[in-house]
Amino acid sequence: MYDIAIIGAGIAGSYIARELTRYKLDIVLLDGENDVGNQITMANSAIVHAGYDAPSYKLKGKFNTTGNLMYDKVCDDLDVPFKRCGSLVVAHDEYEMATIHELYKNGLVNGVPGMKILFKEEVHAMEPNLNEDICGALYAPSAGIVSPFELCVHAAENAVDNGVTLKLNHLVTDIKKLTDHFKIITNVGDIEAKFVINAAGVYADDIYEMVGEPYFQLLARKGNYFIFDKEAGSLVNNVIFPCPSKKGKGILVAPTVHGNLLIGPDAEPVDKGDVSTTSERLDYIKKNALKNCPSLPFNKIIRSYAGLRNTPIKDTFTTTDGDFILEESPVKGFINVAGYESPGLTSIPAVAHYVVEEIVKPLIPDLEENDNYNPKVRKHLRFDEMTDAEKAEVIKKDPKYGKVICRCETITEGEIIDVIHRSAGARTVKSVKKRTRAGMGRCQGGFCSPRVVEILARELNCSLDEIMYDQQDSTYILSGHTKSVKEEA
Repeated sequence: MYDIAIIGAGIAGSYIARELTRYKLDIVLLDGENDVGNQITMANSAIVHAGYDAPSYKLKGKFNTTGNLMYDKVCDDLDVPFKRCGSLVVAHDEYEMATIHELYKNGLVNGVPGMKILFKEEVHAMEPNLNEDICGALYAPSAGIVSPFELCVHAAENAVDNGVTLKLNHLVTDIKKLTDHFKIITNVGDIEAKFVINAAGVYADDIYEMVGEPYFQLLARKGNYFIFDKEAGSLVNNVIFPCPSKKGKGILVAPTVHGNLLIGPDAEPVDKGDVSTTSERLDYIKKNALKNCPSLPFNKIIRSYAGLRNTPIKDTFTTTDGDFILEESPVKGFINVAGYESPGLTSIPAVAHYVVEEIVKPLIPDLEENDNYNPKVRKHLRFDEMTDAEKAEVIKKDPKYGKVICRCETITEGEIIDVIHRSAGARTVKSVKKRTRAGMGRCQGGFCSPRVVEILARELNCSLDEIMYDQQDSTYILSGHTKSVKEEA
């Protein structure tokens, strides 16, 4: 029997698992997908928000600023790309400037450092490609950009290295509350644990209803995005936000940590699991992004996609009021971690610390610290970021680092092999793509995907037609041989 079972291996579940390994606990991390971070974590704005937006009386306001300040050390420990590029909330008229001043005041209450209200000339000196009609902005230098999936998978890797058992392809179908523990029923067998942490993203309300009477509900909201080629990556220097509305933060324009340009998202209520894109919603993204950045080069788009947010909604049986849900539920020993929409990614280091120290520890008062806890992952060798001398040294040690597989992103065979054999390692073409960026360039895997399939099959000791592109229920890339040779007798 495990001490704690965590349901959901997205950024919340993976990071909480890592945080729990500071103590001597037997932990299992479950997910129905065949990779960590394969739902909400995989597709979002990748922004580390400064913290001026959320009200201070909400958990969002409390954990946004705290989480933001933790990112430098977190990303250093987990070897995750992170940059404090700053953000601008821009205004087009006096009405929006009034909103800017309110955000500034709220940011002061939340303890956001270094904020400044800029006049028109200052804005355009900082960002010359913005609309000339913009008359002012709120500048927050502590805002940043990060790689969400790398943060998730490196947290999961670190958790496993520190003793967590990771069970993928374990879809939870029911949960039974027994006298002193829980029985979690999955598609491949039962798992028993003394405590459960429900971090199942947009499905967290469904998971909780397996064991208790519903008291919160989650709405799936879909956001569409465009990714531009790296040639457009320098169009803006900061994350550019419009003035927020009741519907959300609006359509942002932002650089990415890997040098691309990102625009989006919208907010469309959908059925859970719907990540389809439509021309109507993508046209909406374009139209609104152009209001702030009229020179967007749409001929440089290399991909469009959509992701989900899990928004807690207020109705007759919820008390969440649109805030994070972080609490032991009415079912003793069952902890809900849900509704962590924006600024959920920013807040997660602080949220994980809170869940462990303020919720789990009171339930297990005799916790012992893990003297062998190591917060750092083994460094990833990123060939494209090395100097010529460093490249030569790495190739001398392992010639596979001299064989470029993805030409667009300059990803080598050595890097791909490394992520396959790490804890929480890659098993599909897309899981390699998310870990290394092989296939994320302008050709979107047209050149390198067949080679990635070959490397996966070789390293996992399986046939080519056993390698999948993405999720467990997705189609295999190869279904059989088109030709066969009959040996002569």
